[in-house]
Amino acid sequence: MGDNEPMPASTQNLSNHVRYDPPFHYFLLPIFAITVIVAIVHAVRHPGLLSGWLVLFAIAVIGLAFKARLYALKVQDRVIRLEERLRLAILLPEPLRARIPELRESQLIALRFAPDAEIPGLVERTFSENLSSDAIKKSIQSWRADYWRV
Repeated sequence: MGDNEPMPASTQNLSNHVRYDPPFHYFLLPIFAITVIVAIVHAVRHPGLLSGWLVLFAIAVIGLAFKARLYALKVQDRVIRLEERLRLAILLPEPLRARIPELRESQLIALRFAPDAEIPGLVERTFSENLSSDAIKKSIQSWRADYWRV
């Protein structure tokens, strides 16, 4: 591992590669959800314009949190697509290299977990069998961890 890579808590593999961001998933989301519930209870007990507005505002804050997270994930997906296209252009033989644009975003994102040695065979199988991202991940023999994803 390079000096700039985050230190993993455990070795990454198919069963644990999904990442959770504790401040977001275990603090912010519960606080936002509780706030929506409290605002709804308050609106039911004390109906009025302000109570209704607080419910809408609490829901809007949750929407904002999810949109901000989804935007960041989309940017990460775009970077992963670019990285994988460059990696595939280096690793694949010419007949497969010419077909890189045919790979779907989800396939490219799944291929990032495959080590260089497995890429040509896995890409060939992806084309011949139209493998899904889950099938690609399950086909990987030696997992190549991605600790940067959040």
